[in-house]
Amino acid sequence: MTNAHRIRTTDAELDTMLARTRRFANFDQRATKAEYNRKDDLITLHLADGIRLSIPRKKLQGLRNAKPSELANIELLGQGTGLHWPELDVDHYVPGLLNHVFGTAKWMAEIGRRGGSTKSRAKARAARANGKRGGRPKNAEKRPLHESATAGE
Repeated sequence: MTNAHRIRTTDAELDTMLARTRRFANFDQRATKAEYNRKDDLITLHLADGIRLSIPRKKLQGLRNAKPSELANIELLGQGTGLHWPELDVDHYVPGLLNHVFGTAKWMAEIGRRGGSTKSRAKARAARANGKRGGRPKNAEKRPLHESATAGE
């Protein structure tokens, strides 16, 4: 025998919850359409408030190696709160995308690592110049704020 816990909700309580939900609907960002732009290699979200947001496809977890035909088949889920690519079995949460969350924490860390390892002539020059001055500065908590702060001790 199981001890199932039942929640009994009245019609009045349901009406109150639905009214609260409607109040926050203006703040809830939902997609009305999503499409893949092959020429620019972008996923574009059309939001309910008229805003369009384009995200480079390679930034989105699960889409890096997808074929254009697979990318073009995007379904909206949850009344526009989710995106689903059925041929790839990939899902993304629209509010997360709006907050620049393009995948799992591990995926996001990898994106950051790649960005930090970008090599350019300007970055190489800055690193050499910094090295000539003794390398990276010491941590702020190890340095006094002002030289005069330690002079009177």
